[in-house]
Amino acid sequence: MDYRIEKDTMGEVSVPNGKYWGAQTQRSLENFKIGIEKMPKEIISAFAFLKKAAAIANNKLEILDDIKCEAILKACDDILENRLDDNFPLVVWQTGSGTQTNMNINEVIANKAIEHMGKDFRVEKLVHPNDDVNKSQSSNDTYPTAMKIAFVLEIQRHLIPSIIKLKYTLEEKSVEFKDIIKIGRTHLQDATPLTLGQEISAYVEMLNKALLQIEDCMKYLVELAIGGTAVGTGINCHKEFSNLVCLSLNELTKTKYPFTSHPNKFHALTSHDSEVMLSGVLNALASNLMKIANDIRWLASGPRCGIGELNIPENEPGSSIMPGKVNPTQSEAMTMVAVQVMGNHTAVSISASQGNFELNVFKPVIAYNILQSIKLLSDSILSFNDKCAIGIEPNLKNIEKYLNDSLMLVTALNPYIGYEKAALIAKNAHKNGTSLKQEAINLGILTKEEFEKYVKPEEMTYPKMY
Repeated sequence: MDYRIEKDTMGEVSVPNGKYWGAQTQRSLENFKIGIEKMPKEIISAFAFLKKAAAIANNKLEILDDIKCEAILKACDDILENRLDDNFPLVVWQTGSGTQTNMNINEVIANKAIEHMGKDFRVEKLVHPNDDVNKSQSSNDTYPTAMKIAFVLEIQRHLIPSIIKLKYTLEEKSVEFKDIIKIGRTHLQDATPLTLGQEISAYVEMLNKALLQIEDCMKYLVELAIGGTAVGTGINCHKEFSNLVCLSLNELTKTKYPFTSHPNKFHALTSHDSEVMLSGVLNALASNLMKIANDIRWLASGPRCGIGELNIPENEPGSSIMPGKVNPTQSEAMTMVAVQVMGNHTAVSISASQGNFELNVFKPVIAYNILQSIKLLSDSILSFNDKCAIGIEPNLKNIEKYLNDSLMLVTALNPYIGYEKAALIAKNAHKNGTSLKQEAINLGILTKEEFEKYVKPEEMTYPKMY
């Protein structure tokens, strides 16, 4: 590979020709050969939006000239339009402030901007990564700002639409199945009846709550650290810079959730409680998705030797040895995602606790885990909806059989004959392998007519007067 020489404050370093990064990016590549987890593309795009907004703000404040500003804006657009994707090679496991990724962005933008000015960046350094691209900024305020921009945009673009899509599917199923009476289950044991629509309505409410909780998080995620610079004081930064950057970001990203300047930059640099709040909401969503997926795979278990109250789409062969076997693969995928998100939340929580004095230096791992959680949840919800939930159908034969076989229908007799007599009927029916009706008659507790008057499964799915 052909190399060129780049310089920084620590001296010279060889950088591959054909790449726009500079000396600081190269040093990071050489010093942090750890893992395979690259800085997420969403962070790179968020940085491009931020650097573009910062250039516009500095130009309005008359501290960045028109020519450099225009060149920087074009370079940022190159990043946003995916023309420079192979210029961001750094791993997550680097400096905890994200300094090297900030400088990777600065160097690529600076060198590409020089090209946009018609010059050779290897010869003429007309745009400086620190003095021009990073003007009025520090890694300590740009990285947490880019994190939040990425979170907000990914949630808005992907997670919320996925949740809404699955919610609508389940709402339709809840209405469609509202009159199908089935046996309930608590403690994995038979319980009193409910409708299949009622059972599914719980899943709809879980997703409604997730959407409301996400909206609550957004109030804090839109508060940006930019303008705090090194420790929160705003040194080397114009007092109007932060507000101008936020205004430009809102125009550039067209976000539904407008970004604002964080009211306390000291808090913004050292504390990531809003990120923990978001991760907690993702964790709660994962917990509920685990429940939904597990319910559906148990209800669809069988097809002949399980519960089998639901039929789900048969998408692919389920076994390399058992012919004809089909597995609940979408449920399995989503439950694995849920486990990963729960683990990510632990990592985020511990990382956010490591804000020492004026700076938290676990920012890249916070960003990586939250973005992975958002991505996995968005994708798995969409997949589960399209490949499973839409195709759910009731197995009416099994539903009716389990309903009629259940001993817990005896609960309807409590108001009329009392708990102890009702329990005696159920125990005798279980012991003798008979029906509730037969044992109620055999024990002389009820007549056939009385039993049929009191035990009506369709009337056990809602409160009523005795």
